[in-house]
Amino acid sequence: MSNKKIEIFDSTLRDGAQGEDISFSLEDKIKLALALDKIGVTYIEAGNPGSNPKDMEFFKRIKEVKLSNSRLVAFGSTRKANIKAEEDKNLKSLIGADTETVAIFGKAWDFQVEEILKTSLEENINMIFDTIKFAKEKNKEVVFDAEHFFDGYKANKEYAIKAIKTAKKAGADVIVLCDTNGGTLPKEIKEISKKVVEELGGRIGIHCHNDIGLAVANSLAAVEEGVIHIQGTFIGFGERCGNANLSSIIPTLQLKMGYRVVEEEKLSRLTKTARFISEISNLKLTDNMPYVGESAFAHKGGMHIDAVTKSTKSYEHINPELIGNDRRFLISEVSGRSTILKEIQKIFPNIERDSEEVTKVTNRLKELEYEGYKFEGAEGTVELLIRKTIGKYKPFFQLNHFKTIVEQPFSNKDFTSTAIVNITVDNENKIAASQGDGPVNALDKALREALESFYPKLKEVRLVDYKVRVLDSKSATGSKVRVLIESTDGRENWTTVGVSKDVIEASWTALVDSLEYKLIKDMEKNLKAYF
Repeated sequence: MSNKKIEIFDSTLRDGAQGEDISFSLEDKIKLALALDKIGVTYIEAGNPGSNPKDMEFFKRIKEVKLSNSRLVAFGSTRKANIKAEEDKNLKSLIGADTETVAIFGKAWDFQVEEILKTSLEENINMIFDTIKFAKEKNKEVVFDAEHFFDGYKANKEYAIKAIKTAKKAGADVIVLCDTNGGTLPKEIKEISKKVVEELGGRIGIHCHNDIGLAVANSLAAVEEGVIHIQGTFIGFGERCGNANLSSIIPTLQLKMGYRVVEEEKLSRLTKTARFISEISNLKLTDNMPYVGESAFAHKGGMHIDAVTKSTKSYEHINPELIGNDRRFLISEVSGRSTILKEIQKIFPNIERDSEEVTKVTNRLKELEYEGYKFEGAEGTVELLIRKTIGKYKPFFQLNHFKTIVEQPFSNKDFTSTAIVNITVDNENKIAASQGDGPVNALDKALREALESFYPKLKEVRLVDYKVRVLDSKSATGSKVRVLIESTDGRENWTTVGVSKDVIEASWTALVDSLEYKLIKDMEKNLKAYF
């Protein structure tokens, strides 16, 4: 164990943006930078100001925002071949971004130099030296990313070492060893990193891609050999298979290996930050992602749950509160009575294990599971079911009827969907109609429109995920389906479920539960605030 400080260099704003289906707006990048600053990463690498107008505009806008914990970094390459550093347009833009720190990448693999850059090995060395020297003359802290270093080292050790020694001689403050193709094994990372640390000394970094699923392991292996600077993206996304996942690396370094990475209070923001970044990126965080996933501390098996209630370390490697996550006991056909009791006591703490209410809820859960319901992960529906079964539930509205219409107009090749909803709230009738992308979307919009005049807080709610599962494929189009809906109000996520032979009815059930769950939670918060 060590008390050594490890620098975290987050490149979500650039490497992350290179992931498939990722497109950050300027406002997105500002929000992400503030979130990363709040958790306390050492560096936030925000993009290449010479590559596109959006990145250049970001560096102008970010000056208006005060970062409290992190250093902003502009990213760029070594100068082009056979020109002076001061004449390189991209290098001028890099310096013009006006950040205290710049990250400069250059080739450390002879193959890349000769076959991709199409220049000589000696000219590439000159490019590295001239670029870093130019940046140092502008009083910049320089992080040099030795691109393809590990492949280069294995192909031509002398040249790869010469590249990083040149960078250090030119004044680079940090030398980063990059596993750019993401195919190096931990044993190789350890051996090569150890030799570089011994030979160069100073601040050595590691930058790993995840093409064989070992980016986190490789990063940690490098730290064990003296590397003190780790690069990655916060939840691991990036080009191809992504980058080293910092939301796994940070807590592992701090809680398992004894390094100083971020302050304790900031570490408790880890899960919240990961989920915020996933929202901004419009990518659902994988439920089983280590540390920050919804299922990271979720227990389903009855024996496992029983053990965890006696001692959490029986099936948990850390206390989830340390990184801002929650322990969850999943309701399912393998749940024990104690699991169901715990869910009931979250709402009604005075109910005892042997009470009639626990039996009623247990029996009702089993009945619905026989019909095709699946409650693990559907906490919203579970809470509503408990309230309804125990008799502590009052509906927020009454459905009079709804209708969905799907048609293909003669003049238009696209199908159109319309929904009409008729509800009553406190003896007041409301009819709303809406069009949507399919009947479920139209129904969702019409229901919200009808309810929002009575319950304005529902404007905060939006759907995060919508899944349909066919339960009996042998029945073909007459099969029963299960619909799972995940919703959020920007602060909390919850999941609800509906089952029917009609996908619209199943969706309606899940939609209604989703909105009623939100209304119940808001009502409880208001009561607590009042008293």
